[in-house]
Amino acid sequence: MTPVDPEAALSYLEQQIPSLAAAACRLAFWQALASGQPVLVSEDDGIYRVFADGSKMLIKPIEKPLRVPVGTKVWIS
Repeated sequence: MTPVDPEAALSYLEQQIPSLAAAACRLAFWQALASGQPVLVSEDDGIYRVFADGSKMLIKPIEKPLRVPVGTKVWIS
C-alpha cells in the first residue's frame, strides 16, 4: 500500500467542502418542504416563502445581488 501524504489528503478533503455544503442545503430544503414547512429563499428581486405545493409568496423586495470578482477585497464599515 502506498503511503498517503497527510497534506495532500487534507487538501483533497477541504476541496470537497463546497459541494458537500451545497448538497446539505439542497437536502435540508427538500426535507423542510416534505415535512410541510415553508422555506425562505432569496431570488433576484426578493425574499420568498416557498410552500410544498410549489407556490411562492413575496416576503420582501430586495436589490439584485452585487457581483464581485473572486479575489476582490471588500471593506465593510
